Amino acid sequence: MRPRELPGLALPLLLLPPLLPPCPARSAARFDPTWESLDGRQLPAWFDQAKFGIFIHWGVFSVPSFGSEWFWWYWQKEKIPKYVEFMKDNYPPSFKYEDFGPLFTAKFFNANQWADIFQASGAKYIVLTSKHHEGFTLWGSEYSWNWNAIDEGPKRDIVKELEVAIRNRTHLRFGLYYSLFEWFHPLFLEDESSSFHKRQFPVSKTLPELYELVNTYQPEILWSDGDGGAPDQYWNSTGFLAWLYNESPVRDTVVTNDRWGAGSICKHGGFYTCSDRYNPGHLLPHKWENCMTIDKLSWGYRRDAGISDYLTIEELVKQLVETVSCGGNLLMNIGPTLDGTISVVFEERLRQMGSWLRVNGEAIYETHTWRSQNDTVTPDVWYTSKPKEKLVYAIFLKWPTSGQLFLGQPKAILGATQVKLLGHGQPLNWISLEQNGIMVELPQLTFPQMPCKWGWALALTNVI
Repeated sequence: MRPRELPGLALPLLLLPPLLPPCPARSAARFDPTWESLDGRQLPAWFDQAKFGIFIHWGVFSVPSFGSEWFWWYWQKEKIPKYVEFMKDNYPPSFKYEDFGPLFTAKFFNANQWADIFQASGAKYIVLTSKHHEGFTLWGSEYSWNWNAIDEGPKRDIVKELEVAIRNRTHLRFGLYYSLFEWFHPLFLEDESSSFHKRQFPVSKTLPELYELVNTYQPEILWSDGDGGAPDQYWNSTGFLAWLYNESPVRDTVVTNDRWGAGSICKHGGFYTCSDRYNPGHLLPHKWENCMTIDKLSWGYRRDAGISDYLTIEELVKQLVETVSCGGNLLMNIGPTLDGTISVVFEERLRQMGSWLRVNGEAIYETHTWRSQNDTVTPDVWYTSKPKEKLVYAIFLKWPTSGQLFLGQPKAILGATQVKLLGHGQPLNWISLEQNGIMVELPQLTFPQMPCKWGWALALTNVI
């Protein structure tokens, strides 16, 4: 029986330097450990082409599965009444958050089953929370003594099992989320009390774990989060990213986000996230990602969620279409249960998205933004394009009762323009409108004959 001390406290680590990996020879242009240099790195092309990924929030917070994945903070630090009452009603007075660790069993976790569901969703990448703010690592971190998935709970290397399944069974890219800080780690709290002049925590915990993660699992997305109010200099973010881009085993394909220290979000890094559930509704000059949740109120699984708390497939398709039309990627989050199952409502949404993308993926994957993101005449019409193929896609979320779709943005070329409905295939009749735009005569289909149920896409060839 191991003692239940505060997670992650391993004082001998203070005597060790951070684990720096060997540096392989590299002939390509190198990046300096400055934002000016790092921000000049071109984002690997696969990320913009992918458009759609799945976020997976899983950890010890999945055991109480109540309220939020911020359960520990809300209960112990903010003492929000509903969390305090939940603990009083369901657990003995001496129960600590660390006692949830052995209950995080992952008993029914089947990485192959997860991979098959993710493949069916039409996603092109996944991002797993390797460590959230609670500090529990889903791999056997050498720097998280007694608070990791090998020593406690599952007694399994969750990260490795999922990595192998994703790479062996799917064509998805494998990514990892990592929280820089930990709410209650003594070394972080001590550094914080020194206004971050001390750097015990990043030197003995964060940086060694980041090197360990990248070298061991080679994620192609490294999704950083949780700066704890500390600047990037405290985390040595630029030093780590210079190694990641210059020397790491994923240097040519890895993408990173913008959460590398206080003040870096929406300003520095690879793609921008700007805020959770960020969906500006207009074109941005920098590649961005909309990370959002199927459960409107939580990233982790909640036993107290009601059916109305989950976004419908219509709402999710709209999020995807709006996001891609404005140049972003959609990272859609699910929260598995403590025993490692993906609940039916999450699985249904993922499979529904996959069925929609099987018909309309041509209008999503590997597309570019067009000169207009949405239509000016008909609401809920969004545009993407493939310039080389002279294609513009008009994705409409409401089927007009008249059977006629008015598009105010495309300008037809007489004798050259063609219009098709994806999943239907036959050329459609259209006429030019007096000022700008075209009117498309949609096929007369019964509901079962429609190529999909929750939004449709027209392929417009040779429009300006």
